[in-house]
Amino acid sequence: MMNSDASCKYLNQSYQGEFILLGVADRPYLEKLLSAVVLICYVMTLLGNTVIIVVSRLDPLLHTPMYFFLSNLSFLDLCYTTSLSPHMLVNFWRKRKTIKYAACAVQLYVSLSLGSTECLLLASMAYDRYAAVCQPLRYSVIMSHSICSKMATVSWMIGFSHSLVQTVMTLKLPFCGNNRIDHFFCEVPALLRLACVDISVNEAVLSASCIVILLLPLGLIIVSYGYITVAVLRIRSAEGRRKAFSTCASHLTVVSLFYGSAIFSYLQPPSNYSHDQGKMMSLFYTVVAPMLNPLIYTLRNKDVHRALRRVMHREPTL
Repeated sequence: MMNSDASCKYLNQSYQGEFILLGVADRPYLEKLLSAVVLICYVMTLLGNTVIIVVSRLDPLLHTPMYFFLSNLSFLDLCYTTSLSPHMLVNFWRKRKTIKYAACAVQLYVSLSLGSTECLLLASMAYDRYAAVCQPLRYSVIMSHSICSKMATVSWMIGFSHSLVQTVMTLKLPFCGNNRIDHFFCEVPALLRLACVDISVNEAVLSASCIVILLLPLGLIIVSYGYITVAVLRIRSAEGRRKAFSTCASHLTVVSLFYGSAIFSYLQPPSNYSHDQGKMMSLFYTVVAPMLNPLIYTLRNKDVHRALRRVMHREPTL
């Protein structure tokens, strides 16, 4: 038994230099296609989210709770995709698809922190929509700048704290020399599959944290939109109902895209994890969703269109 433990410890030390990210290295044609998709999504994510942040900052008419949270979400998406996409693009085009142990740890912590924060920010945005539709007379009091700032701060703090727990628990596992990650980047379910010991405790903690970080905020979002639906149906004019629903449609779409793919990836035991489906789903919520978010929020948003025109035609002050 002691020899076995010593051997495992020796092998564990041997992998700590680097991990090998397999991705789809066995299918070069798919690798080239995915590299083009990731590059396009990354560039569009940078442009779209930067526009939202700049316009929301420069136009005084967009200094509202809704655009405060939207700017937070855009900044988060910029960081989220930047923590993963550049390294993925490099690995797509080189033969030795490696990542240093320290870089893997940082990538795991940062990406999981930002993903967890996004779950909570989306719940905060749902509460903002509830206050706007169901409590219009008290909206400015309920969603004051101070309260919005506190909600955003708590979301970021909980997201990064949750990630710290998951990252430490995952990287403390003995891998016994296994350093081949069947994924595009370092993610908890993929790393748990490398462990050479029983991971039932890790799976239980991961499931519990998913309930807190994923399902609880999703439940709050569903309850908020239940109240919103009841309030909107009481509006007599069809035009009033259409306007009320249109202000919530973008947020509901973003929630569906992000939560649907994240729940698929995390709310199942790593032992039942479908490799190819899991990898593609992870690409969706880390690369595609951040690119779609600014399009969803601005494509039919007349306030943003008018604000963009005002910012572009603003005369410089002397």
